[in-house]
Amino acid sequence: MKKIILTLLSCLTLGSTMAQSADQEAWNTTYRQIESRIKAPTFKNKTYRAAVKTTNTALQNQQAINKAIAKCSKAGGGKVSIPAGRYMTGPVTLQSNVNLCVEKDAELIFAFDRSLYPLVYTRWEGLDLWNYQPCVYAIDCKNIALTGEGTINGNGSDDGNWWYMKGIKKHGFHDGVDEWQGTAKEGPRAELIKMSDNNVPASERKFGRGKGLRPQLVNFVRCENVLIEDVRLLNSPFWVMHPLLCKNLTVRGVYVYNEGPNGDGCDPESCEDVLIENCTFHTGDDCIALKSGRNADGRRANIPCKNIIVRKCKMEDGHGGVVVGSEISGGADNVFAEDCDMDSPNLDRVLRIKTNTCRGGVIQNIFMRNIRVGQCAEAVMRVNLVYEPNEIAERGYIPTVRNVYMENVTCKKSKYGILINGLDDSDNVYNINVKNCRFEGLSAEPLMRTGMSHDINIEGLTVSAKM
Repeated sequence: MKKIILTLLSCLTLGSTMAQSADQEAWNTTYRQIESRIKAPTFKNKTYRAAVKTTNTALQNQQAINKAIAKCSKAGGGKVSIPAGRYMTGPVTLQSNVNLCVEKDAELIFAFDRSLYPLVYTRWEGLDLWNYQPCVYAIDCKNIALTGEGTINGNGSDDGNWWYMKGIKKHGFHDGVDEWQGTAKEGPRAELIKMSDNNVPASERKFGRGKGLRPQLVNFVRCENVLIEDVRLLNSPFWVMHPLLCKNLTVRGVYVYNEGPNGDGCDPESCEDVLIENCTFHTGDDCIALKSGRNADGRRANIPCKNIIVRKCKMEDGHGGVVVGSEISGGADNVFAEDCDMDSPNLDRVLRIKTNTCRGGVIQNIFMRNIRVGQCAEAVMRVNLVYEPNEIAERGYIPTVRNVYMENVTCKKSKYGILINGLDDSDNVYNINVKNCRFEGLSAEPLMRTGMSHDINIEGLTVSAKM
């Protein structure tokens, strides 16, 4: 097997010198420029204690927290403190210049009482709508933070809280449930996808009660200067952290544990200048997934997710380590991931790029280096332009994936090293570069391609077969 592999690699190294110089230039210049622009917000040295009580109802604590936030913001900002204790609450809304600090040994548990969740503007799987308010929400704010060493518990469970709406029996779904999101072919999810294709105004897309589209745990919309730091985020109804259309975002030292359906850890969508560092992800879906809108909604907005740095994170569990897509119609640009550790029998892919001809968009300038992987199930790198091939939506929007660089990534066990699924009639995957990597324990080919792609540059790759 080794002889065959070495012959294959020698046929694919053309252009590697040029690829190397572009790679180093990006790390030395573009990366540093992005890093220098990202500044965590600071706040006035004044603390407001939210009048929460362990004996209060969820509504009473919700009102107390929102009252303290409003008072703090009106006075020019500062810190709103949640003291030690376990508190049931409804969703809370951050305002400008406020740091919501969940102190050590404090836990906010978001009640499964849908009367507490008003409709607000957000996106759900990349589509504009009005839906259940996320548990911690902000819109059109500047200088906001969610910090502390405490816990934000979304209260999702297999016992009848939120997760059953996905429609999976192991998460509590059964005949006769009061809400179900449906599929891409029927139900509320299909209805929302169709609204996007038909350009129905977002103000007319009212979902919420009865529609089964679960809320995010943390969702900041059109905000600038954002910090999420040191908190524990558990049991989200849906995606855990979903910054949407935000600028200057820092996510640092956050621990995510969420084994629910669609339980992505951190999904910046159409965000700019983002730093995700020193975080731990144990998720039931992708650990970090970059988004930029789905289908017609994403193309109309045309706002890429760009200038992203991921570093020093640990992916304990999850389908994908660093993922781009699939709701990526606005494209992605300048994504850097380095110095991370990943190891799980449930980890399918280390670097994953997924899109299709419903999306369109350009995904470019993706850089990954110095990643240590124990095992992944499918491939160390997968580029897939035929994701969800049966999606019912308007097609004909050809995506492009180009300028992808992977260096010094080691993996001890996987099926493929690199798996590329291009389109059969458009050659839109190119300039894919793998340098000085080690892929051990392969049970299939080190490089597998379907469809069309070109300019695949591999240099200094060491591989070994599964024994």
